[in-house]
Amino acid sequence: MRVAWFVLSAGAAAALLRFAWSEPLIVGAGLLAVGVALGVRWVARRRVKRLLQSGDVESVLARWTQALERVPHASTMGPLMAATAFAAYGWVARAREVLRAAERGPAWEAALEHRLFLDTILLTFEGDSDAALAQAERLRQLPMPASLPQLAERVQMLRSAVAALARAFAHRGQRGDRQLLLTASDASPLVHWAMRYAAAVLAVDDGDLGGARALLADAPAWPAESRFRGFHAEIAGELERLAVAPRPGSEAGAARVAADGVAAPDGADHGGAASGDAPAVATSEASSPAQTEPTHPLPVDERDRS
Repeated sequence: MRVAWFVLSAGAAAALLRFAWSEPLIVGAGLLAVGVALGVRWVARRRVKRLLQSGDVESVLARWTQALERVPHASTMGPLMAATAFAAYGWVARAREVLRAAERGPAWEAALEHRLFLDTILLTFEGDSDAALAQAERLRQLPMPASLPQLAERVQMLRSAVAALARAFAHRGQRGDRQLLLTASDASPLVHWAMRYAAAVLAVDDGDLGGARALLADAPAWPAESRFRGFHAEIAGELERLAVAPRPGSEAGAARVAADGVAAPDGADHGGAASGDAPAVATSEASSPAQTEPTHPLPVDERDRS
């Protein structure tokens, strides 16, 4: 079979070269058309990636509106996908509200993988680390799509990354978690910032203050509805304190960020509170019936450091 494929490929290449020699204008025009089509597709993908990484969940959902209306089982999958977008940008209360509107039934049951992934993120940002880790473990144990190797590889990566996210906010990081989170942030623009904030928490836990600063340097100005607003303020405040009075073993990392720390992006006020208070997170979600105490990205001993 491979020999036959090689022979056919070689024959096609030879025929194309012969045609190009006899009809260069036609071949040139064809190659130009292919190049333009590929360029347009590349630009479109770049535009979508920038939108997903912008942190503007309302613009993302506005772009998805028609697709969500046409998706199969729209009454179930539409709210499920919208809730995932809200969760990915830290809008926990809004995600829970939208999720409650999803129709239960066969499509809901079939979306178990999606629901476990989403629930792990929501529970993590709500501060219920044990429940988040339990959902991540349930997700890990689901069967893989063996018939599609490339899909299986991506599914495995996202399952592992969301488990690493839950471990990071629980301060139970494992070797390789930070790189796994960064890989997921690049591979899946929708969860870009969720994964980067988790990686920043691990960087602070490891004493890599410069690494934490770099991870959040381009963060958007988060609205009050997003838990990321409070997370960013707390991490930034902790980096500033550790740069002045580093904990044992983190002197090298403190020296790298002593000059600046993590600034609020574009001069925005990310809560304007000292680390540990996270007032924007605490107040913006207070009306959620599923609310638990908002999680803090830093350990208690770091938040309460005098």
